[in-house]
Amino acid sequence: MLLNSISILNYRSLASVELALSPKINCFIGCNGVGKTNLLDAVYYLSFCKSAIGTADSQHIKHGEQFFMIQGAYVSDLGVNDEFSCGLKRGEKKQFKRNKKNYDKLSEHIGLVPLVMISPADYELISGGSEERRRFMDVVISQYDKEYLHALIRYNRALTQRNVMLRGDRELDPEMMELVEQMMAAEAVKVYEGRKAFVERLIPIFQQFYKEIAGDSEDVSLSYRSNLSDYSLAELLAASRFDDRRVGYTTKGVHKDELVMQLNGYPIKKEGSQGQNKSYLVALKLAQFDFLHSCNGETPILLLDDIFDKLDSRRVEQIVRLVSGERFGQIFITDVNRDHIDSILECTNGSYSLFEVSDGGAQLIKGR
Repeated sequence: MLLNSISILNYRSLASVELALSPKINCFIGCNGVGKTNLLDAVYYLSFCKSAIGTADSQHIKHGEQFFMIQGAYVSDLGVNDEFSCGLKRGEKKQFKRNKKNYDKLSEHIGLVPLVMISPADYELISGGSEERRRFMDVVISQYDKEYLHALIRYNRALTQRNVMLRGDRELDPEMMELVEQMMAAEAVKVYEGRKAFVERLIPIFQQFYKEIAGDSEDVSLSYRSNLSDYSLAELLAASRFDDRRVGYTTKGVHKDELVMQLNGYPIKKEGSQGQNKSYLVALKLAQFDFLHSCNGETPILLLDDIFDKLDSRRVEQIVRLVSGERFGQIFITDVNRDHIDSILECTNGSYSLFEVSDGGAQLIKGR
């Protein structure tokens, strides 16, 4: 998948951007705070119908403006051209279109533009709560498995309904509670099986990438932990109903799953240095890229937002060598350090474009 050109109006700090893009490497340099991350976030938005930052859509409208608009011209690996656009006016519903036609549901778009982003925010995968790691699994699987996405949506609706009943003032209706729990159990099986299969396939790819980045001296692992490994969710919900009523929420289910991350047999959250943590995350995301490519045959777009900080020169060199290789397609890179960018450009014999971001816009300063 290639993004041939992008047009951005009033998106966060970006006033007006019109760029023709390289099919291989696109680098964005500039001081902190000028909008480099916002530019990559706009590319992310066109893939996922939302920002990677996780804030409300209305907060992405530039201060003092009444709307934002993002439009991209894409071509698939098979040569199919598509135009995707999204826009939001203050006080109105978000619009998302494919070739100028609105989607009936935004979920129809997920997976059409496969994309992987690596950014400083990914550190939450290690330092944050289990919901961050579940979200990682869900975002990846939903890009290639529509039934998984729909099962997850239905499960969360039923979960919300059960929690409302648990917190209600009236006595629980056993028949209604059992019906909701059966709905949850049916969808949970699909979510559990999807996550389990995903992690099993991801592990060897992830470990190989980590080895290429950091060498053989460090042992890393991933494992998936779920209530459903030993019991059916229907049994778990029935057994925990009294306790759940007391605390006011559902304590068992796939919304409590965990992706366990370890370094040398210990939780990386406690064991890893800054460089090891970043190497772990980069290897995990590159494995995600490789996995998505193998699932649907479409090469994902790769976004690298300020990822070289806290890494020693050897690890930077290894990452640069990896992403500059033939196994990766179109890449977007931001950095305040021109040396990092020049190192990447020296490693490639193919096309590249180097842009400077400033004053709410971006301009090409070098390319091949």
